[in-house]
Amino acid sequence: MPDRQPIALSGSPGSPYTRKMLALLRYRRIPYRFLTANSPAVADLPQPKVRLLPTFYLPDEAGVLQAVVDSTPLIRRLEQEVESRSVIPDDPALAFLDELIEDYADEWLTKAMFHYRWAYAEDIDRAARILPAWSGLSIPDEALAQRGEMFSRRQIDRLYVVGSNPVTGPVIEASYRRFLEAFEAHLTRQPYLLGRRPGAGDFAVFGQLTQLAQFDPTPMALTLKIAPRVFAWVSLMEDASGVEPQAGDWTPLSNQPETLGALLAEMGRVYVPVMLANAQALADGAAEVRTEVDGLAWTQSPFPYQGKCLQWLRGSYAKLDADARSAVDPLLRQGGLAGIFT
Repeated sequence: MPDRQPIALSGSPGSPYTRKMLALLRYRRIPYRFLTANSPAVADLPQPKVRLLPTFYLPDEAGVLQAVVDSTPLIRRLEQEVESRSVIPDDPALAFLDELIEDYADEWLTKAMFHYRWAYAEDIDRAARILPAWSGLSIPDEALAQRGEMFSRRQIDRLYVVGSNPVTGPVIEASYRRFLEAFEAHLTRQPYLLGRRPGAGDFAVFGQLTQLAQFDPTPMALTLKIAPRVFAWVSLMEDASGVEPQAGDWTPLSNQPETLGALLAEMGRVYVPVMLANAQALADGAAEVRTEVDGLAWTQSPFPYQGKCLQWLRGSYAKLDADARSAVDPLLRQGGLAGIFT
């Protein structure tokens, strides 16, 4: 890619999706130019219809620069435009599993990130002091404190949106602990989720863990206590540009270690019931999502985007041929994930 102009994108260090995409660009050795979300240069660039982080500025078919958001389709677009160092496995069954893991990280692990950040005093304090400073280091102390207070209050008031409340909080925290234990065990068998090279799912998990494992005090302390390999993995994933992936570095589904099954089982335990209940609430036009997770009542606001994610996953599953389905179906059944595709 010697002639490729650097891709411009804007975002924030506190955004797990920004960190997901920056690490992916580094790994794929795609030149980029990173702008903080409030950079003066951003004002001169196209504005997205919905302000999300990160925002990429990419040409359309006519060569006109457009603001593009949403990390999952962005990864697929980059796969089409840049051939080398792919993060999508060649094997369709493995690629489907990678997509499923990516969605779990983007749509479930993010609940843990949001919950921990805005449910505990120490975590709230750190976020309130640091997040506003990322948008302007020279902001006077009083103004910085005011911004932190306003932002914190707004985010705390939105906890219900992701389903964080006194009943569901323990469910989210127990799930994060189990995820750490399962991923820690998995890393003793192979350095990435699906083999010896990272996939899109690795970068999605990494994005959430930049906050959970290495920024917010409460989940960071837990990570250091029970999952030191996970903590180290996050640091290594930050810049994997030196990794030299080989075609044989994807572990075939038939040879995946049993530790992958524990990760999939955790996904089936928490992610599946919430995704299904959200889809049902959207179909019914309900004002609230209601289901049970781990035997406890789960409530949250309906989330149309998660409904769209489920449609994408079902579409990907429908495209699998008989051989790919015969490879992936046993893992889906064992992990309690088959229900979202039947």
